[in-house]
Amino acid sequence: MRSALKRTTNRGLLLGLGFFLCLSLGSVSAQELSENDDPEFQRVAPFQVFDNLYYVGAKWVSAWLLETDQGLILFDTLYGDLTDLVIDGIRELGFDPNDIRYVVVTHAHYDHIGGAKRMQDEFGAVVLMTQEDWQMVEEDPIYREYPKPRRHLNVTDNGTVNLGRTGLRFVKTPGHTVGVASTRFTVYDDGFPFQAFMFGGVGLNFSGVERTEMYINSVKRLQQMTDIEVNIPNHAASGEVFERYELLKERQEGQPHPFIDPEGYYAWLDGLLLAAEAKLAEEQAAAGQ
Repeated sequence: MRSALKRTTNRGLLLGLGFFLCLSLGSVSAQELSENDDPEFQRVAPFQVFDNLYYVGAKWVSAWLLETDQGLILFDTLYGDLTDLVIDGIRELGFDPNDIRYVVVTHAHYDHIGGAKRMQDEFGAVVLMTQEDWQMVEEDPIYREYPKPRRHLNVTDNGTVNLGRTGLRFVKTPGHTVGVASTRFTVYDDGFPFQAFMFGGVGLNFSGVERTEMYINSVKRLQQMTDIEVNIPNHAASGEVFERYELLKERQEGQPHPFIDPEGYYAWLDGLLLAAEAKLAEEQAAAGQ
Protein backbone atom coordinates (compact mmCIF):
# COMPACT_ATOMS: atom_id res chain seq x y z
CA MET A 1 0.00 0.00 0.00
CA ARG A 2 2.82 2.42 0.76
CA SER A 3 4.16 2.18 -2.80
CA ALA A 4 0.67 2.78 -4.18
CA LEU A 5 0.31 5.81 -1.93
CA LYS A 6 3.64 7.17 -3.08
CA ARG A 7 2.64 6.85 -6.72
CA THR A 8 -0.76 8.44 -6.18
CA THR A 9 0.76 11.23 -4.05
CA ASN A 10 3.19 12.25 -6.76
CA ARG A 11 0.53 12.07 -9.43
CA GLY A 12 -1.98 13.92 -7.29
CA LEU A 13 0.49 16.72 -6.53
CA LEU A 14 0.96 17.35 -10.24
CA LEU A 15 -2.75 17.05 -10.97
CA GLY A 16 -3.68 19.36 -8.12
CA LEU A 17 -1.14 22.00 -9.07
CA GLY A 18 -2.19 21.73 -12.70
CA PHE A 19 -5.83 22.18 -11.75
CA PHE A 20 -5.16 25.38 -9.83
CA LEU A 21 -2.72 26.75 -12.38
CA CYS A 22 -5.38 26.23 -15.04
CA LEU A 23 -7.75 28.29 -12.92
CA SER A 24 -5.14 31.00 -12.51
CA LEU A 25 -4.64 31.17 -16.28
CA GLY A 26 -8.36 31.32 -16.92
CA SER A 27 -8.31 28.28 -19.21
CA VAL A 28 -11.43 26.49 -17.92
CA SER A 29 -13.80 26.02 -20.86
CA ALA A 30 -17.49 26.81 -20.91
CA GLN A 31 -18.27 23.07 -21.08
CA GLU A 32 -16.17 22.40 -17.98
CA LEU A 33 -17.91 25.21 -16.15
CA SER A 34 -21.28 23.72 -17.10
CA GLU A 35 -20.20 20.34 -15.71
CA ASN A 36 -18.99 22.02 -12.54
CA ASP A 37 -22.45 23.45 -11.96
CA ASP A 38 -24.41 20.30 -12.84
CA PRO A 39 -25.43 18.50 -9.63
CA GLU A 40 -25.95 15.17 -11.39
CA PHE A 41 -22.48 15.27 -12.94
CA GLN A 42 -20.96 16.46 -9.66
CA ARG A 43 -22.77 14.02 -7.41
CA VAL A 44 -20.53 11.91 -5.18
CA ALA A 45 -21.88 9.42 -2.67
CA PRO A 46 -20.89 10.76 0.77
CA PHE A 47 -18.36 8.69 2.64
CA GLN A 48 -16.63 8.36 5.99
CA VAL A 49 -12.89 9.05 6.12
CA PHE A 50 -12.23 9.00 9.89
CA ASP A 51 -14.27 8.10 12.95
CA ASN A 52 -15.48 11.70 13.13
CA LEU A 53 -14.97 13.10 9.60
CA TYR A 54 -17.02 12.64 6.43
CA TYR A 55 -16.87 13.87 2.84
CA VAL A 56 -20.12 15.51 1.74
CA GLY A 57 -18.82 17.52 -1.21
CA ALA A 58 -18.88 17.30 -4.98
CA LYS A 59 -16.36 16.12 -7.55
CA TRP A 60 -14.66 19.47 -8.05
CA VAL A 61 -15.19 21.30 -4.77
CA SER A 62 -15.21 19.85 -1.28
CA ALA A 63 -17.38 20.05 1.80
CA TRP A 64 -16.55 18.16 4.98
CA LEU A 65 -18.64 17.20 7.99
CA LEU A 66 -17.04 16.93 11.43
CA GLU A 67 -19.05 15.04 14.03
CA THR A 68 -18.85 16.11 17.67
CA ASP A 69 -20.64 15.07 20.84
CA GLN A 70 -22.61 18.35 20.74
CA GLY A 71 -23.55 18.59 17.07
CA LEU A 72 -22.03 18.95 13.63
CA ILE A 73 -19.48 21.30 12.08
CA LEU A 74 -19.61 21.83 8.32
CA PHE A 75 -16.60 23.08 6.35
CA ASP A 76 -17.81 25.01 3.28
CA THR A 77 -21.21 24.78 1.65
CA LEU A 78 -20.77 24.54 -2.13
CA TYR A 79 -23.24 26.72 -4.06
CA GLY A 80 -26.46 26.78 -6.05
CA ASP A 81 -27.92 23.36 -6.71
CA LEU A 82 -24.70 21.74 -5.49
CA THR A 83 -25.64 22.68 -1.93
CA ASP A 84 -28.37 20.04 -2.24
CA LEU A 85 -25.58 17.48 -2.53
CA VAL A 86 -24.25 18.56 0.85
CA ILE A 87 -27.64 18.42 2.54
CA ASP A 88 -28.57 15.12 0.90
CA GLY A 89 -25.18 13.66 1.78
CA ILE A 90 -25.53 14.61 5.45
CA ARG A 91 -28.88 12.83 5.56
CA GLU A 92 -27.60 9.78 3.67
CA LEU A 93 -24.92 9.39 6.33
CA GLY A 94 -27.62 9.27 8.98
CA PHE A 95 -27.18 12.79 10.34
CA ASP A 96 -29.70 15.63 10.63
CA PRO A 97 -28.75 18.97 9.00
CA ASN A 98 -30.60 20.66 11.86
CA ASP A 99 -27.71 19.52 14.06
CA ILE A 100 -25.21 21.69 12.18
CA ARG A 101 -24.00 24.14 14.80
CA TYR A 102 -21.18 25.86 12.90
CA VAL A 103 -20.34 26.40 9.25
CA VAL A 104 -16.69 27.29 8.70
CA VAL A 105 -16.30 29.13 5.39
CA THR A 106 -12.69 28.88 4.24
CA HIS A 107 -12.94 31.93 1.98
CA ALA A 108 -15.55 34.10 0.29
CA HIS A 109 -15.52 32.70 -3.24
CA TYR A 110 -18.91 31.52 -4.47
CA ASP A 111 -18.00 27.83 -4.62
CA HIS A 112 -17.30 27.75 -0.87
CA ILE A 113 -19.71 30.36 0.52
CA GLY A 114 -22.63 30.12 -1.91
CA GLY A 115 -24.75 27.87 0.31
CA ALA A 116 -23.95 29.55 3.63
CA LYS A 117 -27.11 31.66 3.75
CA ARG A 118 -29.19 28.57 3.13
CA MET A 119 -27.50 26.86 6.07
CA GLN A 120 -28.42 29.85 8.21
CA ASP A 121 -32.01 30.10 7.00
CA GLU A 122 -32.96 26.42 6.94
CA PHE A 123 -30.93 24.96 9.78
CA GLY A 124 -29.96 27.86 12.05
CA ALA A 125 -26.24 27.26 11.64
CA VAL A 126 -23.73 29.89 12.78
CA VAL A 127 -21.31 30.93 10.02
CA LEU A 128 -17.65 31.64 10.76
CA MET A 129 -15.32 33.53 8.44
CA THR A 130 -12.49 36.03 8.73
CA GLN A 131 -13.13 39.76 9.01
CA GLU A 132 -11.42 40.31 5.64
CA ASP A 133 -13.63 37.84 3.83
CA TRP A 134 -16.78 39.04 5.56
CA GLN A 135 -15.84 42.38 4.00
CA MET A 136 -15.65 40.66 0.61
CA VAL A 137 -19.28 39.65 1.04
CA GLU A 138 -20.20 43.35 1.08
CA GLU A 139 -18.32 43.99 -2.17
CA ASP A 140 -19.02 42.97 -5.76
CA PRO A 141 -18.34 39.23 -6.14
CA ILE A 142 -15.17 38.29 -7.99
CA TYR A 143 -16.59 35.45 -10.07
CA ARG A 144 -20.38 35.28 -9.73
CA GLU A 145 -23.27 36.30 -7.52
CA TYR A 146 -24.36 34.23 -4.55
CA PRO A 147 -26.87 34.71 -1.70
CA LYS A 148 -25.07 36.77 0.91
CA PRO A 149 -25.10 35.23 4.39
CA ARG A 150 -25.82 37.32 7.45
CA ARG A 151 -22.70 38.24 9.31
CA HIS A 152 -22.10 35.97 12.28
CA LEU A 153 -18.73 35.23 13.89
CA ASN A 154 -15.21 36.35 12.95
CA VAL A 155 -12.38 33.86 12.63
CA THR A 156 -9.18 35.26 14.14
CA ASP A 157 -5.61 34.10 13.78
CA ASN A 158 -4.89 31.47 16.43
CA GLY A 159 -8.50 31.76 17.55
CA THR A 160 -10.37 28.71 18.73
CA VAL A 161 -13.89 27.35 18.69
CA ASN A 162 -15.01 24.46 20.87
CA LEU A 163 -18.07 22.32 20.39
CA GLY A 164 -18.34 19.76 23.14
CA ARG A 165 -15.04 17.92 23.36
CA THR A 166 -14.01 18.97 19.83
CA GLY A 167 -11.78 21.98 19.31
CA LEU A 168 -10.86 23.93 16.18
CA ARG A 169 -7.85 26.22 15.95
CA PHE A 170 -7.75 28.74 13.12
CA VAL A 171 -4.79 30.04 11.15
CA LYS A 172 -5.19 33.01 8.82
CA THR A 173 -3.40 32.23 5.57
CA PRO A 174 -3.96 35.18 3.21
CA GLY A 175 -3.14 34.99 -0.47
CA HIS A 176 -5.88 33.23 -2.39
CA THR A 177 -8.10 35.83 -0.74
CA VAL A 178 -6.91 38.37 1.79
CA GLY A 179 -8.62 36.52 4.62
CA VAL A 180 -8.34 32.80 3.97
CA ALA A 181 -9.26 30.77 7.08
CA SER A 182 -7.33 27.55 7.58
CA THR A 183 -8.17 25.14 10.37
CA ARG A 184 -6.46 22.45 12.40
CA PHE A 185 -8.39 19.82 14.34
CA THR A 186 -8.15 16.24 15.54
CA VAL A 187 -9.43 13.25 13.61
CA TYR A 188 -9.64 9.72 14.94
CA ASP A 189 -8.87 6.40 13.31
CA ASP A 190 -10.39 3.61 15.41
CA GLY A 191 -10.03 5.90 18.41
CA PHE A 192 -6.43 6.96 17.78
CA PRO A 193 -5.97 10.75 17.35
CA PHE A 194 -4.21 12.42 14.44
CA GLN A 195 -3.64 16.09 13.64
CA ALA A 196 -5.51 17.24 10.54
CA PHE A 197 -5.27 20.53 8.68
CA MET A 198 -7.40 22.27 6.09
CA PHE A 199 -5.53 24.88 4.04
CA GLY A 200 -8.43 27.14 3.19
CA GLY A 201 -7.20 28.71 -0.05
CA VAL A 202 -4.71 26.95 -2.28
CA GLY A 203 -5.32 28.31 -5.78
CA LEU A 204 -3.05 30.82 -7.50
CA ASN A 205 -5.92 32.48 -9.37
CA PHE A 206 -5.18 36.00 -8.11
CA SER A 207 -2.81 38.71 -9.25
CA GLY A 208 -0.25 41.15 -7.89
CA VAL A 209 3.08 41.07 -6.14
CA GLU A 210 1.66 41.83 -2.71
CA ARG A 211 -0.95 39.05 -2.82
CA THR A 212 1.61 36.56 -4.08
CA GLU A 213 3.97 37.49 -1.27
CA MET A 214 1.09 36.98 1.18
CA TYR A 215 0.53 33.51 -0.24
CA ILE A 216 4.21 32.60 -0.03
CA ASN A 217 4.39 33.76 3.58
CA SER A 218 1.30 31.70 4.39
CA VAL A 219 2.76 28.53 2.88
CA LYS A 220 6.05 29.08 4.72
CA ARG A 221 4.14 29.48 7.95
CA LEU A 222 2.35 26.19 7.38
CA GLN A 223 5.67 24.50 6.70
CA GLN A 224 6.73 25.46 10.22
CA MET A 225 3.79 23.54 11.70
CA THR A 226 5.62 20.24 11.75
CA ASP A 227 3.02 18.04 13.47
CA ILE A 228 0.35 17.83 10.76
CA GLU A 229 -0.44 14.27 9.68
CA VAL A 230 -3.59 14.58 7.56
CA ASN A 231 -4.37 16.93 4.67
CA ILE A 232 -8.06 17.85 4.38
CA PRO A 233 -8.36 19.84 1.13
CA ASN A 234 -11.28 22.03 0.09
CA HIS A 235 -10.84 20.91 -3.53
CA ALA A 236 -10.61 17.15 -3.82
CA ALA A 237 -8.07 17.22 -6.67
CA SER A 238 -5.48 19.01 -4.56
CA GLY A 239 -5.42 16.27 -1.93
CA GLU A 240 -6.21 13.11 -3.92
CA VAL A 241 -9.35 12.61 -1.90
CA PHE A 242 -11.02 10.10 -4.18
CA GLU A 243 -7.83 8.15 -4.91
CA ARG A 244 -7.13 7.84 -1.22
CA TYR A 245 -10.71 6.81 -0.52
CA GLU A 246 -10.38 3.94 -3.01
CA LEU A 247 -7.33 2.76 -1.05
CA LEU A 248 -9.23 3.23 2.20
CA LYS A 249 -12.01 0.93 1.00
CA GLU A 250 -9.42 -1.78 0.27
CA ARG A 251 -7.56 -1.31 3.54
CA GLN A 252 -6.94 -4.47 5.51
CA GLU A 253 -6.58 -4.74 9.27
CA GLY A 254 -3.19 -3.49 10.38
CA GLN A 255 -2.54 -1.48 7.22
CA PRO A 256 -1.94 2.29 7.41
CA HIS A 257 -4.74 4.77 6.81
CA PRO A 258 -4.29 6.27 3.29
CA PHE A 259 -5.18 9.80 4.47
CA ILE A 260 -2.55 9.76 7.22
CA ASP A 261 0.40 10.93 5.13
CA PRO A 262 2.56 13.64 6.72
CA GLU A 263 5.31 13.19 4.13
CA GLY A 264 2.83 13.70 1.31
CA TYR A 265 1.37 16.77 3.01
CA TYR A 266 4.71 18.54 3.39
CA ALA A 267 5.76 17.57 -0.13
CA TRP A 268 2.51 19.12 -1.32
CA LEU A 269 3.33 22.34 0.55
CA ASP A 270 6.78 22.34 -1.06
CA GLY A 271 5.14 22.12 -4.46
CA LEU A 272 2.76 24.96 -3.67
CA LEU A 273 5.68 27.12 -2.62
CA LEU A 274 7.62 26.43 -5.82
CA ALA A 275 4.59 27.33 -7.94
CA ALA A 276 4.00 30.52 -5.93
CA GLU A 277 7.64 31.57 -6.20
CA ALA A 278 7.44 31.13 -9.97
CA LYS A 279 4.29 33.25 -10.00
CA LEU A 280 6.01 35.92 -7.90
CA ALA A 281 8.83 36.20 -10.43
CA GLU A 282 6.26 36.68 -13.19
CA GLU A 283 4.33 39.26 -11.17
CA GLN A 284 7.51 41.18 -10.37
CA ALA A 285 8.56 41.17 -14.02
CA ALA A 286 5.13 42.45 -15.07
CA ALA A 287 5.38 45.20 -12.46
CA GLY A 288 8.86 46.16 -13.59
CA GLN A 289 10.50 45.18 -10.33
